[in-house]
Amino acid sequence: MVAKARRRKGWPQRDLAAMIDRSESWVSQVERDMIPVNSLGTLRELSGALDVSLPDLLAAAQPPSQMPRSPRRRCASTSVGGNLAPEEGDDDVRRRKLLAAAAAVFTSPLASATPAQASTLAPLEDLLLYGTAPVPHGSDVTPAGVATAVKVSRQHFRAARYDTLAKTLPGQIAQAQALKPAEVSAAAVADLYNIAARLCIKLGEDGLVAITADRALNSARAGGDALTTAEAHRMVSSAWRRQGHLARATDIAVRAAQDLRADRSAPEPARLAAGSSLLATAAYTAAKRGDRQTAHALIGEAAQTAHAGRTPPDARTDAGIQQVLLHQLSVHYLLGDAGQAIDLARTIDPAALPTAERQGRFFIDVARCFDQWGKPQQCYRALLAAEHAAPQEIRRGAARDLAGGLLHHDRSLPGVRAFAGRAGVVLT
Repeated sequence: MVAKARRRKGWPQRDLAAMIDRSESWVSQVERDMIPVNSLGTLRELSGALDVSLPDLLAAAQPPSQMPRSPRRRCASTSVGGNLAPEEGDDDVRRRKLLAAAAAVFTSPLASATPAQASTLAPLEDLLLYGTAPVPHGSDVTPAGVATAVKVSRQHFRAARYDTLAKTLPGQIAQAQALKPAEVSAAAVADLYNIAARLCIKLGEDGLVAITADRALNSARAGGDALTTAEAHRMVSSAWRRQGHLARATDIAVRAAQDLRADRSAPEPARLAAGSSLLATAAYTAAKRGDRQTAHALIGEAAQTAHAGRTPPDARTDAGIQQVLLHQLSVHYLLGDAGQAIDLARTIDPAALPTAERQGRFFIDVARCFDQWGKPQQCYRALLAAEHAAPQEIRRGAARDLAGGLLHHDRSLPGVRAFAGRAGVVLT
């Protein structure tokens, strides 16, 4: 059913893989019944991407006991974000529990709620749809007050306080929109929408990524700040990537880096730092396409640019050589080079990473690499380190999927079930 639905959309396997943040190999093995799909979260992702109802996918699901076994096993699956492998002798039990969990979804109050009510980002959705958001009580709608609001929002993101940011950001956007003159307002609104797009990426709200990125770019153009516009283009590139348009996403980021290089309106060190972030994003997208040569060339250029640049204290994005190294780690992982990724990770001091968000992301990427390499204990330790650094990072899709996969090793990994619960895995 997955293969037929994908072909009806005219997508190659790599496009579906990009839509649900899996590898092309994973999609191929699912379609060939080489690995089971026992995760309700994964089924929901497939359902949404392919426009196939979840009940239809569940009805067509083949019990794992009837599936051919792959000759090679990794820590929980054949790739990061894999599925919960069945315990011996309990395939039917797990299948019944999965069906029961799906039934609960369709009968829960949440299922009848509007998307805004069902989402952590409900206040942001209301702002985007209806233009309604309360200005924070006692807020100062002056250039200085709005600048402080932007700084506070950026601090919340860097500290991985995503729940707090989701609540406060819409009001701060409304506050910035009320500012005069229009050019100052537009620049601040663009900065805040760029932060909003990054928050939506963290929370897996791909539809909102596209909307917030578009609003960031339009506001940035009105504000006329080159660095804010560059960051908005990076968010637009991420939105295209998350919709599966990988070649276009790569081109957007590369062209934005070239345009920024030619723009003399901002100081050169800041332009170089922002350009390195754009090139690193392009490299990551090229790696998702499986384009090894382009990915390595772009990440190499990003590193050179980052060494030549300097990130100002009030930078719109987290740029610099450390940011490039984190992307390089992801590039190795996406290209299937887990060993190289771990070798690189050993050269990075996580304590030297300047924000909780970066530290959490680093440890999750390390966990993904150990999962790909087939080392569940190291994968689990990296996830625990991510939780220690940034507790809200482990509720992201990648960490949640890894935690679900590690449940297959619950006898050898003490505390893994409790960790999976904290990550948002539905325990049965």
